[in-house]
This record gives sequence, C-alpha cells and structure tokens, in this order.
Amino acid sequence: MIAFDVLILGSGLAGQSLALRLADKLKVALVTKRTLEDSASAWAQGGIAAVLDPVDSTESHIQDTHVAGAGLCDAEATRFVVENGPRAIDWLIEHGVPFTPDSQSSIGYHLTREGGHAHRRVIHVADATGAAVQATLTEQVRQHPNISIFEQHIAVDLITGDKLGRPGEGCLGAYVLDIAKDQVLTFAARHTALCTGGAGKVYLYTTNPDTATGDGIAMAWRAGCRVRNMEFIQFHPTCLYHPQAKSFLISEAVRGEGGLLRRPDGSRFMPEHDPREELAPRDVVARAIDFEMKKHGLDCVFLDISHKPAAFLEEHFPNILARCQELGIDITRQPIPVVPAAHYSCGGIVVDLHARTDVAGLYAIGESSGTGLHGANRLASNSLLECLVYSESAAADILAHPRPLPSGLPSWDESRVTDSDEAVVISHNWDELRRFMWDYVGIVRTTKRLQRARNRLKLLKREIDEFYSNFRVSNDLIELRNLVETADLIVRCALHRKESRGLHYSRDYPETQARARDTVLRPTR
Repeated sequence: MIAFDVLILGSGLAGQSLALRLADKLKVALVTKRTLEDSASAWAQGGIAAVLDPVDSTESHIQDTHVAGAGLCDAEATRFVVENGPRAIDWLIEHGVPFTPDSQSSIGYHLTREGGHAHRRVIHVADATGAAVQATLTEQVRQHPNISIFEQHIAVDLITGDKLGRPGEGCLGAYVLDIAKDQVLTFAARHTALCTGGAGKVYLYTTNPDTATGDGIAMAWRAGCRVRNMEFIQFHPTCLYHPQAKSFLISEAVRGEGGLLRRPDGSRFMPEHDPREELAPRDVVARAIDFEMKKHGLDCVFLDISHKPAAFLEEHFPNILARCQELGIDITRQPIPVVPAAHYSCGGIVVDLHARTDVAGLYAIGESSGTGLHGANRLASNSLLECLVYSESAAADILAHPRPLPSGLPSWDESRVTDSDEAVVISHNWDELRRFMWDYVGIVRTTKRLQRARNRLKLLKREIDEFYSNFRVSNDLIELRNLVETADLIVRCALHRKESRGLHYSRDYPETQARARDTVLRPTR
C-alpha cells in the first residue's frame, strides 16, 4: 500500500494546478496515464476567458456564459468562476506563463475575442495557450519535492468505505495499474481528486487526445456519485479535415479574428443560419455546418481567413499555419477544410463550489466535473478558467478539512482471473461503440436513434463486464469499460431530455421548454 495526503488522478491543468497549490504543505501523488504533458489542456489553442480589460465587466462575462449555456447555467457557479477569473490569471502570471504581450493594451497583454463573447477577454499565448501553460506548470511540478509523479499509470477504480463494508468512511484512495509492470497498486489517500478530463474518445471523430476516455466520470458513478447533464456534448465546429491529420483543432479564435465559413463554391452560409454569423456560439455553428454537409452531400466545409495579411496570420496563428503548411494547405492563400468533431463534455460529476462530490474525501475538477458553469453549451475559453478556479477552491477545502489516513486497505485480488488471449474483443467493441455513438448520439438526435444506442450499449456492457470479471485488467480494458459506462450515461441523459436546448438537438422535440431543468442521474446501488 502506498499512502499520500492527496491522490490526484489526471495531469492536465486541473490536476497540476491543484498539486502545486497543495504541495508546499501536503504530500501529493500525481497519477497520469501517459506523461504529464499528455492532456486535453495541452491541446487547448484559444486561451482563457477572464474580465481583465477595464471596458469589460463581470456582468457581461456572466451574461455571455448564460446566453451560450441556453439558460441552463448554474447562477451561483457562473458568478463564482467569473468573479475569481482575474485572480486565476494572476496566479498563472506569477508562475511564469508567457502570455502574448501587447504594448497598446492597458493591461499589457493581448486579448482576443471568440464566438459568444461580447468583448475581447481571452488572454492567450499565440495559438497554443494550453501547451504553454502546461509546459510552464509541468516543469514546476517535476521539480517539487512533495509531488510524486506516477506516469504510465491508470486508475482501475476508486476505493470507498461502502465497497469495503465500512460505511461513512468515504473515498479512501484508488487501485492503480502500473502499465509497464502490469501490476495493480493500492493507493491510500486522505483526499482523492478526479482531474481525468472528458470523454471525447466515446465518439469516432474528436479533437480530444486518446486519453479522454471518461475514466473519472465512470469511476465516480460506480462509487455512488450523481452525474448531471451528460447529454450536452460540445462538437467543435472546425476540426481540420485531412486524411493525414489526426483531430487537429482549428481554433475558435480564427473566426474571432475574421475567418469566414464557406461552401466549396465559395459562398458563405452562416448569415443564413444566425444573425451573429461566424461569431455565433459553437452549437449553432456546428449544427449549421452539419446541415450544410448533409444538404449538399459535402465531406467538409471551408474556413477562410486568407483575406488577412500573411504577417497577421504568422503572428496570431503560427501553429495552425505551420501544421496546415505541412499538409499542403497555405492558409494565407487557401481556405481550410473543416468538419465538426466531439470536443467537450459540458456535464459530469455533480460537485459544489469546493469541487466536492457526493462521496466524502472525493473531489472532481475540470472536464470530468459538472459544476453547472457550462449549462447546455460551454462558452469558448471558459474551460481552462474553470480548472483554475475550482483547483483553488478545492485546495482551500482540502487544507481546511484534514481527514485520517486510511489503513487496512485490501490489495487488488487477481486470484480468480487469467490472461486473455482474445484482445481482439476489446478492439472490436471499442470500434463499434465509437461508430454507433457517432451515428446515433451525434449533433442531431432522434429518440429512435438514442434507443438503438441504448440497446447496443446494454449488450456491450454485459460483454465487457464478463470480460472484466474473468481476465486480468489492461489499459485498453479499463478504458473501454469506462467509455461504455460514460456512453450509457450520455444516452440515458439524452433520453430524459424532452426538448432541444443548447448542444442537445432532437428532431422529435425541436422546441425549447420554458423552464430550464438539469438532468441528474443518481446511482441505484
């Protein structure tokens, strides 16, 4: 048994910022499936939204968040995040994040504007903000003597008092697979934090890294936590469409800086779909692109920013320009082929303002959590902000409420399992899951499609549970088990919602109900 004050599962911005906020006073374990650098945070291009410009206001940012969230944003959580936003940015600056400077700006940094925002309030590091933030914090995490890093380790499941017949003890740690040694370790912790990211890999096409398999959501659900609003999956409107490009995101900031969406014949289509045109929120733009592709039988549409000077594009979008050039696309002269792709899970594990879940000692921060901030559709660049604000409030709560170190935790039991010689079952089930989720639970939904998905999921769950019970765990099996659990929660929430709102659009229920209600699922066990 390995014991720590705090066990953090996940190494994105939520996990690393929490670790750094705690490590001066507590012993912290940071567990990550690959390396510290592999996370959705590192892939974030646009930036972090916060009220920094004197002409902007807290009320404006709150209003923009509520409008994008289609009336479903939690008012308390939204105000909490927005009001604490400037301090979160100050924390990053203090830690050395090199935000893009602007000598003409009153704050000394360049602020860009993205879809759904009434003001320029997105602070960024060129077009690779996530990578810059992650690199800055990763260096400090690696150097901190109180942070023990466990790379190439994946959590199998949470250890709770209820599972051990010790009710009331809450979360006691987790079983974690050392992937290289093929050995399951027992981690005991006073506090455990799920910073595991989203579940984009449940879909065939996604902007997420391969690690986004819904692990935290699935583990929390099995531990007895409620989840909320899982039906709201944000599809980013503009993922690069190219056979050699793996889920490369074309930042929202390209449209914010004047990029225009066009059909193959060069004609624009967004003015026909929304008065805000290219600056409409993501759900509107994604549905418009989906509509145009289906109506005209297109493989993709085109995002054109070639009317801007080449020097402007080199300054603002160096990484996008370079990646497109590698693939033979000169964005200074040509439009960029784009398609929608699954991008962000707006729902997740129900938490309070301190990131506390329903299980004592267990926290959830970032994309795995359901704070209520994002409502039915996340406003651009609010996600990294949420990670920072809730890591601060969680750290304060952990420091203020010490818990006893768990003892007597049983080791992982492998006495009744064998090695599998049928790994092909996992790869086939993984592929089937992602394809029917894309076909049946995508941008536009129907009740019949959702019911088909639910039926397929019941069969898959039964097959995977049997496999899990009889064979040794592996990285692929753990991820597939979690993906199927998360997919089932998405479908169940979608079937509960008898309206169209934000990211959930149903042909059977095209109207939006007068009153906005959360979809909350509670485990029966």
